[in-house]
Amino acid sequence: MGVAAVAVALTGCSKPKPAGGVLKFTAIPDQDKVALQAKFDPVAAYLSEKLGVPCEYVPATDYDASVRMFENGDVHIAWFGGLTGVQAMHNVKGARAIAQGKEDPNFLSYFIAHKDTGLTLSKDFPQEMAGKSFTFGSNKSTSGRLMPEYFIRQNTGKSPEEFFGQKPGFSGAHDATIELVASGKVQVGAVNYKTYDAWAAKPDSDKEACQVIWKTPTYADYNFTAHPALKTMFGAGFIDKLQDALVSMDDSLAKSSFNRETLIAAKNEDFATIEKVARDLEFIR
Repeated sequence: MGVAAVAVALTGCSKPKPAGGVLKFTAIPDQDKVALQAKFDPVAAYLSEKLGVPCEYVPATDYDASVRMFENGDVHIAWFGGLTGVQAMHNVKGARAIAQGKEDPNFLSYFIAHKDTGLTLSKDFPQEMAGKSFTFGSNKSTSGRLMPEYFIRQNTGKSPEEFFGQKPGFSGAHDATIELVASGKVQVGAVNYKTYDAWAAKPDSDKEACQVIWKTPTYADYNFTAHPALKTMFGAGFIDKLQDALVSMDDSLAKSSFNRETLIAAKNEDFATIEKVARDLEFIR
């Protein structure tokens, strides 16, 4: 979307509210919050213009807050990770996954290590991580906690505490995990592969200091989930219109806002495996 188009859309957001109210959306804060605001304000502008209703991006303080905001109806759509998405769908009857990135059905995590560990890329799970300091991302991150913990347990038969011989840390975000490992403050970490690849593509990144040592099997991850209250707010069929607006989003906006090649349709069933893992690890009861 060009600057002029964004300006027009933003102007649209300032018009008087229609009877349905303001369409509000949030996103899990998996990266720096200031950067996310800059990324998602143009999405709000786009949706406002496309759907003919004012739209506003509402930042969340943490992953749990994004789910609570959705549960309470404070936001009506959310860019969730796989775990937060299934938590929202579990807690809000009628909540519906409607869109995801083209890459999201086959997402993966990287295990990364500081160079001083001597660990290098391996096709097999790196058992040599045992006893080293380790950090997850956010406690409720799919790619930075849930699935990495699942793969640790699957490959070692131990909990993370047992395998590392100490409680793992929680950096709070993927970019923070990379910073901790790159600086040597933590020896090993688990991170969203797209965040690491974007970091590694920067010319000033110290890729030697922070290396990928294992790539997990794939799983489904991020998605846009819609609240059933949208039917009451904007009428029957609005969620389908919202889905159409998201999947017809210009690829350049999908890239700049979501780091995705394009957005595609999603449905609740796409995240059945994530839901099972979440239940097995007692993230959902």
